[in-house]
Amino acid sequence: MGLVGIVLSLCLLMYLAYRGINVLILAPLLAMLAVLMSGGLPVLATYTQVFMKSLGGYVITYFPLFLLGAIFGKVMADGGAARAIAERIVDWTGPTRAILAVVLACGVLTYGGVSLFVVAFAIYPIANALFRRADVPKRLLPAAIALGSFTFTMTAFPGTPAIQNAIPMPFFGTNVFAAPVYGTLAGLVMLFGGTAFLNLRARSAQAAGEGYGTHGATSADSSLPEDAPLPSFALAILPVAAVIVLNGLFTYLVIPNMEAAYLAEPQYGATELSKVAGIWGIIVALTLAILMALAIGWRRFADVKETVNAGTMGSLLPIFNTASEVGYGAVIASLPAFALIRDAVLGLFPGNPVASLAVAVNVLAGITGSASGGMSIALGALGEQFAQMGQDQGISMGLMHRVTALSSGGFDALPHNGAVITLLAITGLTHKKSYGDIFVVAVGIPVLATVGVIVLGTLFG
Repeated sequence: MGLVGIVLSLCLLMYLAYRGINVLILAPLLAMLAVLMSGGLPVLATYTQVFMKSLGGYVITYFPLFLLGAIFGKVMADGGAARAIAERIVDWTGPTRAILAVVLACGVLTYGGVSLFVVAFAIYPIANALFRRADVPKRLLPAAIALGSFTFTMTAFPGTPAIQNAIPMPFFGTNVFAAPVYGTLAGLVMLFGGTAFLNLRARSAQAAGEGYGTHGATSADSSLPEDAPLPSFALAILPVAAVIVLNGLFTYLVIPNMEAAYLAEPQYGATELSKVAGIWGIIVALTLAILMALAIGWRRFADVKETVNAGTMGSLLPIFNTASEVGYGAVIASLPAFALIRDAVLGLFPGNPVASLAVAVNVLAGITGSASGGMSIALGALGEQFAQMGQDQGISMGLMHRVTALSSGGFDALPHNGAVITLLAITGLTHKKSYGDIFVVAVGIPVLATVGVIVLGTLFG
């Protein structure tokens, strides 16, 4: 019954989340359902001592990244920098390359640390107008935004400040630049493969006589006035570049040379500098980039306080949704029947912890509909064991980090994924019209890229 309880709980989590019930409610209730079906385990103690403890630990570690990332995205949007960057990229690529323009615009913004939700709202009005002018079917627009927002810049390219690239750091003692060659190769496969696929789809549709189509207006169409004053591209891009450059500077040069013996003391977590350097680097980079973005767009803000407050509040639901999924995963991992699942995952590829880790993260990300949630569940349950197996076999911890991040961006984008649902709502389209193309660029090609990295990593280390 214990194994049945886990499977039933996971299936209900996926189904009910797809139906729109918030994970803050679902995660604890369905975790307790699994506990009840395991028989003989204390429900209340599991809730307060396992679920809540794990949830709180996640918030303690990652809240600064969610908070600063949300504020940065809001400042970039309200100050006009996000749109200025997008419009310049459109100018460079030209109206005949509408898909490439949208992908690159989204990619630059998300690689710079802007939230994918903010990017979707900021890019959509421009992308929609561009698709209309180029007579490209609008049904391909969600896939173009998805490709640029939550594929290669979320999990692959080294240095990305995405939370999916930060979560593996404490488990493998790495930083966000882990396995840069493999990450770059995987990212290029996603970028060029996804763009080529969408261009092929557009040409096929146009050959069949299908153009942009007739579509009603959505609430996102007028999210940014057409005549809004914008900063120059040179100024707008500075905060984005600052996130990347400062993150690398502090991660590789400044923080490693700091005197931090005090970290070994109990009040500072009895840890070491290498385990916190990655997170410290992102915190400093985002903080300085926010100040830069505020200075650049100062005269364009209607109310700076409201912008910062809105960004702050916008960080709360995402982190608690993810933390709740982490708490859920901790409860599942604590159940006796989970040992069967763990052994099955570890036994899929005997002697290859990289492949086993990829499968575990992909499966759990798919079940939860969350890249960060699925990754956190997998690492919380098996991270230390995978790291030890990797060390025993001489596998690079950088490779383990990169494969973990890449795997989180595969099956996570199934139909019940929150970002997919939000993206379709913004564009005013449906799963039936647009999800097939989203699946190819955000699930199919990223999974193939991950397999390629695993093969290359196994052959060449």
